[in-house]
Amino acid sequence: MNIKDEITALISDAVKTLGLDESGLVIAFSNRPELCDYQTSFAMMQAKKIGEKPIDLAEKIIKNIKKTAFFEFSAVMPGFINVKVTDKKLSEFCNEVAHDKHLGVEQVEKPRFIFFDYGGANVAKELHVGHLRSPIVGEALKRVHMAMGDKVLADVHLGDYGLQMGLTILQLKLDGFLDEFFDGKRTDFENISTFHITLDILNDEYPKASKRKDTDETFKAQADEFTLFIQKRVEPYYTIYKKIRALSVAEIEKNYQLLNATFDFYYGESDAEPFIDETIQIFVDKGLARESEGALVVDVAEEGEHIPIPKKSEDEPQRYKNPMPPAIIKKYNGGDLYATTDIATILMRNREFLPDEIVYVTDNRQSQHFVQVFRCCKKAGISPEKQKLTHVAFGTMNGRDGKPFKTREGGVVRLKEVVNLLVDKAEEKLASNGIVGDSELARRIGVGAMKFGDLSNTVAKDYVFDIDKFLSFDGKTGPYIQYTIARINSILAKANFKGGNVDVQTQEERDIVLAILKLNSSYKLSYDAYSMNSLCLSAFDLASAFSTLYNNHKILAEQDEHKKRSLLALCVLVKKCLEKALWTLGIDSVEKM
Repeated sequence: MNIKDEITALISDAVKTLGLDESGLVIAFSNRPELCDYQTSFAMMQAKKIGEKPIDLAEKIIKNIKKTAFFEFSAVMPGFINVKVTDKKLSEFCNEVAHDKHLGVEQVEKPRFIFFDYGGANVAKELHVGHLRSPIVGEALKRVHMAMGDKVLADVHLGDYGLQMGLTILQLKLDGFLDEFFDGKRTDFENISTFHITLDILNDEYPKASKRKDTDETFKAQADEFTLFIQKRVEPYYTIYKKIRALSVAEIEKNYQLLNATFDFYYGESDAEPFIDETIQIFVDKGLARESEGALVVDVAEEGEHIPIPKKSEDEPQRYKNPMPPAIIKKYNGGDLYATTDIATILMRNREFLPDEIVYVTDNRQSQHFVQVFRCCKKAGISPEKQKLTHVAFGTMNGRDGKPFKTREGGVVRLKEVVNLLVDKAEEKLASNGIVGDSELARRIGVGAMKFGDLSNTVAKDYVFDIDKFLSFDGKTGPYIQYTIARINSILAKANFKGGNVDVQTQEERDIVLAILKLNSSYKLSYDAYSMNSLCLSAFDLASAFSTLYNNHKILAEQDEHKKRSLLALCVLVKKCLEKALWTLGIDSVEKM
């Protein structure tokens, strides 16, 4: 079913017949589709080694290729071997793919077990625009591994044990929201039924506390103490924390569901708490931890990093080349840190699951943190030598001004506001097509537009959040692909199609099948690159190729019954391939638009 492999095998056999080394043979899609479908520069590379003209060697290779009714080979200057796939072979490919449960998408030879960590919202803080990319990118990466045969699990890994909790509870206490917990009249805090904290209150209190900590050292120190009380399960702090966590997680879950982000576990930093003491002891026992200014640290710098620059005077502060600071695993006051809980989480996951790879999806500002965490885990043996630890670092989602996306007033845009804006815009688009009052359809289109706009960019790069561009029904957008599926649905409904085989006869049909071939190969490209842009662009190319066929051929009016069945069978295949691509991207298909 893999046409590229078949071509490679044929040329490889011819190369061996000539006694040449086949190791550098690479077959690629042609960048001149009007000339051929596949191409290789192998003859040019080999000709230099044996002192022969590239074009002459290309001709010799072609003469030694076994005759086939499926491929046409030709040599062109300066020494390319061009390959054209026959209509017969493309038809055969379509009909095989149509009955394949994977729709021709190559499966990994040795399936692995991958544990994904993405989402990562903080409890007690409302999700905002900065929380969008992690669930969008993480969900798609998880699904492309599923599409290629890997076993996967996903954890949202909530930030629920850090300073933000201490800050929030302290501010709530100072503002009188927690008087019943601190009046000294009770100890049965779990049974207090008059817990009146709401999400709106949390949305006011945390920003107030976060701002205050930057200017009030006493407040910051007290928040640190409250955070430690939570981590040590001191009452009433721990019960208050649990109530706030439950309230926040319910809302976070709703937000992620809007984005089609699904998780096997809604664990948080707190779930790693039973492993923290053991984690720290591992470093102590192995002589990897040392004390620094009252804190416990692990040196993770490797050769060439953290090299001291000679001081010009005693008063000059010490500077370093390529600084890689040590990882702090225990604070001066005994509290746990972000690095500590991440290391303990890896220990927990390996005790429970022992995956082949753990993939973290966060913004690129955390790159150094994960270098430190991964090195700590490898040094201590917490992560086995064969286990792969991967950090997928994404760029920033910016407004049209090139700066991080904000409200007109300069504030942070809430995630719900972004989704609502997308839905409103989608409803306007649908209304112009005569579809009114279908809010779920508008959500699918609006969210799909945003996700495709994000994923069509290389994951590491910043990109501009342009709602009007993303929601266009034309161009490289999610709605364009959804619209193509809706258009095919309409054709199939009117045709009452009962089934048939594809028989490729025209250039437009060839272009569609070649686009399916490229789409199927893009799964592996996205899989290897940890970036979904290849799949996005290939899905668009297939939708575009179908649009050309649709505009040039009146499918439903076709008089030749054999040809009509073939075109309808091709419609079904395109629909299935596009639906699979959208599912992999975490985008809903639609029945109509």
